[in-house]
Amino acid sequence: MASFILYPAIDIRDGKCVRLIQGDYNRETVYNENPLEVAQQWQAQGAAWIHLVDLDGAKAGKPMNDRLIGDIANAVNVPVQIGGGLRTQADVENLLARGVSRVILGTSAIENRPFVHAVLKEYGSKVAIGLDARGGLVATRGWLETTEVKAVDLARELAEYGATTFIFTDISRDGMMEGPNVQAIADLARESGQTVIASGGVSRYEDLQRLSEYAGDGIGGAIIGKALYTGAIDLAEAHRRLGA
Repeated sequence: MASFILYPAIDIRDGKCVRLIQGDYNRETVYNENPLEVAQQWQAQGAAWIHLVDLDGAKAGKPMNDRLIGDIANAVNVPVQIGGGLRTQADVENLLARGVSRVILGTSAIENRPFVHAVLKEYGSKVAIGLDARGGLVATRGWLETTEVKAVDLARELAEYGATTFIFTDISRDGMMEGPNVQAIADLARESGQTVIASGGVSRYEDLQRLSEYAGDGIGGAIIGKALYTGAIDLAEAHRRLGA
């Protein structure tokens, strides 16, 4: 069976580990004052990767927690990926130099194609493309704006420029504990011919099981956020059930 990786998520805002509902900055829950401790906790429970989001950066359009992100990357023995506000090559180089294994480009994938093409050419698999969609259309700037671009069309285009990993979020499912849009994720993987990591809506072990059944079609893993923090999913137990 193709590999299926669980990515525990740590969303950072004002230096704290938080969760937003559907990306709404006014609907925030603080889960821990120390994101570094949280990362070590997930590693202890068997995480093979850690997924970080710089929420301040996503809103500001530039990394705002890069020092903390570097501290986290160096405090754990597993690779770390980060998204949120990466708009320049200097931003990308800075985070990779701080020990991050993979950067995630979102808004810039729509608004600055030449930049994304250049970064993909330079860093290849160290770059993932975050496709956040509302009704199949890509949303940008921390989900504050929705474009007219179809996620699947953008994935096809960027795959031609060397993108090998996409992170797909169905915004309507994020933080709602309603389960992921498995069909849309599998379709994106097939259409792009690349690996797609599912994000948003994972709330039960069964969601992970369903997603993992499409590993052969290109669904390479799932990001788990709120379900871990509410206790709906235990990371060690999830690994056990998936045989990971």
